[in-house]
Amino acid sequence: MRTVSDYFGSLVFDDRVMRAKLPSDVYASLKRTIDEGASLDAHVADAVATAMRDWAVEHGATHFTHWFQPLTGITAEKHESFISPSPDGGVIMEFSGKELIQGEPDASSFPSGGLRATFEARGYTAWDPTSYAFIKGHTLCIPTAFCSYSGEALDKKTPLLRSMQALNKQALRVLRLFGNEDVKCVHPCVGPEQEYFLIDKAMYEKRKDLVFCGRTLFGAKPPKGQELDDHYFGAIKPRVEAYMEELNTELWKLGIYAKTEHNEVAPSQHELASIYTVANVATDQNQLIMEIMQRVASRHDLVCLLAEKPFAGVNGSGKHNNWSLATDTGVNLFKPGETPYENAQFLLFLCAAVQAVDNYQDLLRLSVATAGNDHRLGANEAPPAVISIFLGDELTAVLDAIETDTPYSGTEKTVLKLGVHVLPKFTRDTTDRNRTSPFAFTGNKFEFRMVGSSDSIACANIMLNAAMAETLKEFADRLEGVSDFESALHDLIKETIKAHKRIIFNGNGYDDAWIKEATEKRGLLNLRTTPDALSTVLEKKNVEMLTSLKIFSEAEIRSRYEICLENYCKTVNIEGLTMVDMARKEILPAVEAYLGNLSGTVAAKTAAVPGLACKYEKDLISKLSKLADEISDAASSLDTTLIRLKAIPDITDAAYVIRDVVLQKMAELRVVCDEAESITADKYWPFPTYGDLLFGVR
Repeated sequence: MRTVSDYFGSLVFDDRVMRAKLPSDVYASLKRTIDEGASLDAHVADAVATAMRDWAVEHGATHFTHWFQPLTGITAEKHESFISPSPDGGVIMEFSGKELIQGEPDASSFPSGGLRATFEARGYTAWDPTSYAFIKGHTLCIPTAFCSYSGEALDKKTPLLRSMQALNKQALRVLRLFGNEDVKCVHPCVGPEQEYFLIDKAMYEKRKDLVFCGRTLFGAKPPKGQELDDHYFGAIKPRVEAYMEELNTELWKLGIYAKTEHNEVAPSQHELASIYTVANVATDQNQLIMEIMQRVASRHDLVCLLAEKPFAGVNGSGKHNNWSLATDTGVNLFKPGETPYENAQFLLFLCAAVQAVDNYQDLLRLSVATAGNDHRLGANEAPPAVISIFLGDELTAVLDAIETDTPYSGTEKTVLKLGVHVLPKFTRDTTDRNRTSPFAFTGNKFEFRMVGSSDSIACANIMLNAAMAETLKEFADRLEGVSDFESALHDLIKETIKAHKRIIFNGNGYDDAWIKEATEKRGLLNLRTTPDALSTVLEKKNVEMLTSLKIFSEAEIRSRYEICLENYCKTVNIEGLTMVDMARKEILPAVEAYLGNLSGTVAAKTAAVPGLACKYEKDLISKLSKLADEISDAASSLDTTLIRLKAIPDITDAAYVIRDVVLQKMAELRVVCDEAESITADKYWPFPTYGDLLFGVR
């Protein structure tokens, strides 16, 4: 019987394979490229391509593709076979270094946000050697970046790599101040937790809203939901267990460290968490996880829903983004140290994170802004739209003591004059992780809990890395060259705490009183909707920061604003059209059919026994007839609004109309349809109900 270690990473051209397949000098050169960013010459590229091709063909691959992440939010691939004609009429398998390093897909139909005209189809993919190539089916997939002919980034990976580079540069400057000369690189590391729903495939196919939109647009509340908390961490049902077993096998073959699996709070909701790795690799792997989740589900006659709020009235799905900074020497910079100097370094990086989140709370919020996530954030199962940081009681007490120059009453009572008096040895924070906090410190990392289930984690990590890089740059500029480093360090940390402590909140983020305090007393932002959040990327401070660090150009920033806003509008428009279609073609005919049956029953009963009141039937007929008229009116009102929406030329104006008018009309249509569902006989209702969907997988 094969064990996991026998096949783990068997479909990945990882370090083990490279060491075995490549000449020693080629391997050493490639490792310098991967670890230090050194350039890769043509000779090395050709040798790597040959070894990669041979390995892939041995594993049954016939094609290769440059696997990239355009601004659609999903991955893209164009397959090319290895075959080339040979003189004898046969074929030879070829793959060159040039083909490995760069591709040229026809990419005119991907979103560009005005970065190029439609007729300028040419786009380039460039190999990311830091993310291992892998085999999917019969295709060698080479992770790549994607840019336009003139060099603008047309993907999510390029700015992510830029943000990592900027963060590395500034983190190294700070580490040098503490005498750390052996560190060559600082990586942001990420471990995402992926939530999802599993529903029966046959039921899914009977609902247009699920097929077209990935979430339900109608649905009366079932008698039972998640009230008993009996699904959370409960025994996994056999059908789901079989799915999870195959999913793990597929992921492990691809070298993805799928670690944790369990039932989540809502019925039919589950979670998969993977082990930390470098941010760009984690992003690639999470995209693969989502794809494979859905593919494996289909083989089990299931459908994996990744929408943020697929069902009203029960918890939605997020993707907790656990983020930390690690050196190439194995040190986690968010982990308290053993010595006073190590703890001073830890506190400086901690304070940098606090300042970064406070200064750029708008960028963090917009990084998770989507039409789907707007339904989830603040809905008592996810953090509110207001950004705050949870540090826990011990760390908060430490920072308070530093700010006020008063004795810290923890493990050792001492005035925390950094580098002069002895600092206490911090322990990992043992308090609750505070699930209501958008940005929680959990011992040696921060957990950014606002990311939506279907989102690419690239966006959130770009903004985290950028904000942190800018803050570390400011710190390094101030501390480099000072005559008394310890005093300057102490003053910097103290001033940072005082200036940015408003963002620290350890209480209940769901409490209405907190939202009021956050916005009215602390001056924190409450960007409740996607249109509110996205516009902040165009503010001067954000443009200056992102361009100065060379993460985005101004044109790239503007393009992403346009693309995200357009995606928001298109998503809600599709949902609105689907609602009108379902109401008119399915719900109203079902209600009318039931009304016809009721009317026939009344006629038959009164004919059999003249004078019968038939109060039940008549009351139901009256109520359903009224609801049918209201459904028809609400559907017409929504339809008219969607038609008018098409005439709005400016995408920003259209987004605000959607936020203020369209969503309200969709809610009004849903209310009357859901009420009709609750009093219509089951056999007449045209599609599976919430009770069917949430409890249909056994």
